Amino acid sequence: MERELFTVAACISPLDGKAMQKARERQESLAKPPGSLGGLEEISVKLAGITGEVISSIDKSCVVVMCADNGVVEEGVASTPQSVTMAQTINFTRRLTGVGALAESFGSDLLIVDMGINGRIPDELYDDIPLRNTHKIVNRRIRPGTDNLARGPAMTRQEAVRCIMTGIEMAKAVKSEGFDILGVGEMGIGNTTTSAAVLSAITGKDSSFTCGRGGGLNDKGYAGKQQIVDSVSSEYRACGGILEQVASGSLSGEAAADRCIDILARMGGFDICAMAGVFIGAAAERIPAVIDGYISVVAALAAAVIAPGTADYMFASHKSFEKGYMLAVEALGLEPFLSLGMRLGEGSGCPIAFDVIRGACDVMKNMATFEEAEINDNYLEEIRKGGCF
Repeated sequence: MERELFTVAACISPLDGKAMQKARERQESLAKPPGSLGGLEEISVKLAGITGEVISSIDKSCVVVMCADNGVVEEGVASTPQSVTMAQTINFTRRLTGVGALAESFGSDLLIVDMGINGRIPDELYDDIPLRNTHKIVNRRIRPGTDNLARGPAMTRQEAVRCIMTGIEMAKAVKSEGFDILGVGEMGIGNTTTSAAVLSAITGKDSSFTCGRGGGLNDKGYAGKQQIVDSVSSEYRACGGILEQVASGSLSGEAAADRCIDILARMGGFDICAMAGVFIGAAAERIPAVIDGYISVVAALAAAVIAPGTADYMFASHKSFEKGYMLAVEALGLEPFLSLGMRLGEGSGCPIAFDVIRGACDVMKNMATFEEAEINDNYLEEIRKGGCF
């Protein structure tokens, strides 16, 4: 299975440079001051690189929601009871959650996957075939939640790889069903702890940089959470973290990928591993992938370590309120284009971001060029030289 994972990672190709150049040229020809649409212009150019089309279209969108429980909640790192994972997973099918309501509002579908919830989902809510019925839950359970990472490895390496491959499977399903874009969300009480630990191990930063209060935590619980994150990541931080070692040349890309899988197995969650797989699969299938919040961005960073080039296919939706988000998103070289103070997770930022990206496409498609608008653009010659804004 690992061989299959690295085969998929090796299939990720660079963005289409020719399409991106033509997209830039079209942006320059549109009847507006150069660069005046800011990030929308950057989005359209990147989409051209992903799709190979100068004018891309976003007609069908889907949020992939990975659901799993985490044994570390035994340590009091979450104020929310673990039973909420199962309750909200069921509520996804009814579109009664934050991401569900937003998906309905913005016309997106959900692909809900049980990776290992600690509880029994009613059999009638399961469907083994992804996207056959988007109001069902795809059963890809590993087991009823990970082990307690504070006392030992959260999962085996084989389980981590299996989760990643499940994520790749879901990305392929999204592609085969004709979706133009996907988002990556989650549900799993305790997963801000697993995310903080993974981020610390990858970046070499301690809990003061990576660990927030999640869904709400008192001072005692927060201190305990930080202690756990620092303890389990200390071995990796002592080496400076994966990113620093790769940058210095002391760790090869292949060795970094191998170590990242070990980190995910030691302190990650079934949800995070599967989410990383979705990002890898999306890049392999040349589908734009939207990052949601903190857990999503940590999974995205892990994906980029395992499969370099994956980040080229990502868009960062919103700036999460959770500590550590900016550390991860900057490591990916991305910038979120929404700032709404959100910290819900679930993939809730993705349906909003889909519409922003759709707007960038529609500008490229529907806005008139200077020639079409019968405007002489000679007045822009000085501005195009730069320094006028």
